Amino acid sequence: MRQVELPLSEAPLVADIGVGVHGVTRLEEVFRLPDLWQVHLYVYEGELEVGGTVHRIAPGHASLVPPDTEVRYRYRGRSEHLYAHLRLTGTAERHAAPVMQDAGPNRTLIARLMRGALAAPSARAAAHLWTVLWQLTDAVPAGRGEAADPVAVAAAHVEAHLATSLSVADIAKVAGVSHNHLTRLFRARTGTTVVAYLRRRRMERARHLLTASTLSVTAVAAAVGIPDLQAFNKVCRRELGESPRALRCRHASDHRSMTPLS
Repeated sequence: MRQVELPLSEAPLVADIGVGVHGVTRLEEVFRLPDLWQVHLYVYEGELEVGGTVHRIAPGHASLVPPDTEVRYRYRGRSEHLYAHLRLTGTAERHAAPVMQDAGPNRTLIARLMRGALAAPSARAAAHLWTVLWQLTDAVPAGRGEAADPVAVAAAHVEAHLATSLSVADIAKVAGVSHNHLTRLFRARTGTTVVAYLRRRRMERARHLLTASTLSVTAVAAAVGIPDLQAFNKVCRRELGESPRALRCRHASDHRSMTPLS
């Protein structure tokens, strides 16, 4: 197995996250997680075998293994990695990624997000790991001799910088193409504009943070790059159909109504 597809339309459900230490008593392990995705960020040398395909493990490499998949690890001594076990419940917006990849320049960000998720409340941990998954899909580094996909690079840049001020010109510069060329590529690939995609991703992240976390509305607005509360309220009403506070209150009310009485 060399590639997987992840449904990323919804934030993951985090079953477990931590630091794994292996290779102390055994140099080979075989296991399977029936219902959970596995995400690993490695700091050691070794091998991972998935579906008969052997992948080299090196510091800075990251792997994505789907549920009910047997994996075989071969260690060279004490081996440590960051891991997360997740349920992905989304049914749309599937994105492809290699089973194993060099995280490259995204390594530091991914490590920071995973370590931050270790002690974070469940909703914030899920948000961190959702970003990690986007980094490992749309932000896959180009292989040797291959040209990077401008749309994938642009989408990954958007995901990693939703909290900052972004312009199409800035995104196009990162993607290595002109403003107009990125606009044409984006419309051909996604059927929408870069601006519309950025707005949608900000509002999807805002909806998640408003309904799944206890962050203040001010903090949510800042986290999606719209720190002006008046502007944030206006965009929420237009894109989500109600104000941030109304959305949060309605979700809380719906959740309470579905909770069985003891």
